[in-house]
Amino acid sequence: MTRQVRTSPGAAYDLGYHLVWCPKYRRPVLGGRLKGRLEGLIHARAAAHGRQMVALEVMPHPSNAPSFVAGRFKGFTSHHLRTGFAPLRSRLPTMWSRWYVVATVGVVSAQTVRRYIDRQYERTPKGQSHA
Repeated sequence: MTRQVRTSPGAAYDLGYHLVWCPKYRRPVLGGRLKGRLEGLIHARAAAHGRQMVALEVMPHPSNAPSFVAGRFKGFTSHHLRTGFAPLRSRLPTMWSRWYVVATVGVVSAQTVRRYIDRQYERTPKGQSHA
């Protein structure tokens, strides 16, 4: 589906949300007729509030948290790099720091945001100063 820029007085926006929630204790209860009923309820609530549903997926909970995935990649690459490159074993007690970043993927690049911010003063209405 094509994204749509909406406008209101003084603003233009394209906001999309990715919502995720899980059953209590992550119990696997969202199957069969219950799955169909849940999807119907979500669509009905969105329509009642004028919300546009781009996609809906009722599915089992993710099997791995981002921290687990990051740890697995770091462990795998550390093992293989340190096995193949002996100097790493003597120079670093461990290959990677404990730190990592998890972020969502958006449709607007950082460069686009920076360009928008930089051009704000160009759009000052006549008669107003840049203060």
